[in-house]
Formats: sequence, structure tokens, C-alpha cells
Amino acid sequence: MQEKYITVNGNKIRYIEEGDSENTIILLHGLGGIAERWLPVVPFLSKKYRVIALDLIGYGQSDKPQIDYTPEFFRDSVLGFLETLSLQKTVMVGTSLGGEIVAECAATQNPVIRKIVMVAPAGIMKSHTPVLDAYTMAALYPNHESVKIAYQMMMGENKEIRPQSVENFISSMTRPNSKMVFLSTLLGMKNSPVITEKLKLIKVPTLLIWGKEDKMIPIEYSKGFVSSISSCDFVVMNGCGHTPYEEKPDEFSKIVLDFLSR
Repeated sequence: MQEKYITVNGNKIRYIEEGDSENTIILLHGLGGIAERWLPVVPFLSKKYRVIALDLIGYGQSDKPQIDYTPEFFRDSVLGFLETLSLQKTVMVGTSLGGEIVAECAATQNPVIRKIVMVAPAGIMKSHTPVLDAYTMAALYPNHESVKIAYQMMMGENKEIRPQSVENFISSMTRPNSKMVFLSTLLGMKNSPVITEKLKLIKVPTLLIWGKEDKMIPIEYSKGFVSSISSCDFVVMNGCGHTPYEEKPDEFSKIVLDFLSR
């Protein structure tokens, strides 16, 4: 796996890359995440695709400019990333905040984007949940106990939490300006209009995946996405919380690859 950096609109973006296929998948993490959140599925996806997982602008080792971190800012940053890499076609996969960004990008009807996959995306839910509150506290006061509690709530009881995920989160959230970015992102998501109208502009084939036991963004919010997107397959992953790509990476990857093969 290669670690690379690229400059987009004057800001450095870090990404990791695996696979040498002509077909590309872009992976976008969620709020407070980094590229490594996708590591459990990279071995499966990279057998057939060139997989690129990035640290969204403001997160991980990417630059953290002093701006408002709105969904529109993330959208423009990601579209600039695709343009700078000179991609001719790609599939975009995003989870939570990353799912909302994928929807924002697809709604522009950019011809480079051929299919999209969203995993429990943000954009419709505007209220807080106890899990989101615990996760926010872990981001503002990152230590092993607070992060493990938040991750356990996201995934569900008796789920194995990868120690490296906890370490990565703590390392990321203790970088300069990381907490500012996190809070700005939360405010940007809360104050932006519900994404329903933009979903109607999405014309590419879409796959929506949701963990049945998701308590971060409950599955009831899936209805707004399914009813608004003209071509939307919907798969519920039983026994999964908010992170099915980490909880059942082999099953998750099979669902995604089956969708992309059609």
C-alpha cells in the first residue's frame, strides 16, 4: 500500500492507494475519521479495483485551513481531488459524512462519477443521538476510554474493536486544529439544508447500505434516500451498527463488488 500526497486548491491532501486496475474506487471516511478506517475492506476491493482512500481536507494528515467546513466545501475539495488526479471515471464510496459528500458530488452530475455507494450517510438527520454525543466527547477529549466507549456504541455490544482504530483516532484528534475542524464540520452539517432536493439530481446507479442496528444514524433515515434517488438499491446488513465495512468487511465488500459488477 502506497502513501501519497497531492495539492488541491492550495491544500495538501494525503491518501493511500492499493491495486493497479484501470478501474478506480474512491473511499471517503466519516466525521473524525481518516483513510485507515477503510483498511479492513481494502484487501477485498483492491483485487479488482485501484483503491484510493483519502484523509478528507481537515482530517488526518491532510491540511487544516481556517475555513468553514461545510458539505459544499468538502464537495468542492473532493471534486478538485478527482480533477487533480486526472481520473476519467471512478466509483465513489462514502460512509456517514463521507456518504453525504458522495451524494453532494454525484448531484453535480460530474461525468467522471459512474456509480456511488453510500453507507449510512449523513445529510437528512439533523438531531443528535446519544452515540453522536459520545463520539463528539471522544473527539474533544480523546483518550483510550472515551474512544473505546464511543466505538462500542457505534458498533454495538460484544463487537471487537481494533486497537489500531482507537490509536489512530487519538493520534488524529490530537493534531493541531483537529478539534476546530471537527466542531466546524458538525456545525456545517447541522446548519446546511436537508439534502433531499439534491438527492433528486443524482442520476448514476446508487447503492445504499445500512447497518440494521445503527444507533449513530438510525436506519429510519434510509427512507429519505431511497425515495429521493431515482436508481437506488438498498441493502440492510443484519448484525451491524454504524460501521459495517469494519464489522463485516468480507460481506460488505461482496455486496459492493456485486453491485459494481452489474
